Amino acid sequence: MGTCSWILFGAIAGWVASLLTGRNERMGCLANIIIGILGAMIGGFVVNLLGGRGDITGFNLYSFGVAVLGAVLLLGITGWFAKNQKY
Repeated sequence: MGTCSWILFGAIAGWVASLLTGRNERMGCLANIIIGILGAMIGGFVVNLLGGRGDITGFNLYSFGVAVLGAVLLLGITGWFAKNQKY
């Protein structure tokens, strides 16, 4: 996938993950792109650890599921740390 494809794929995966975690109102387009791209990397790593094929091969349902899984994990971890911070 090219750079533009990664940006579009990341935006869609990050947006779906933010909807699933209830953080959509607090996230903008750039945050969705970053979370989606990082989520694809994290999701691929986790799926590989579990013995599956975690490579993102393009715009297909499997790659999208892996990216959203990773993005949800990333949002869950960052949300957990944000809740446990004391101001």
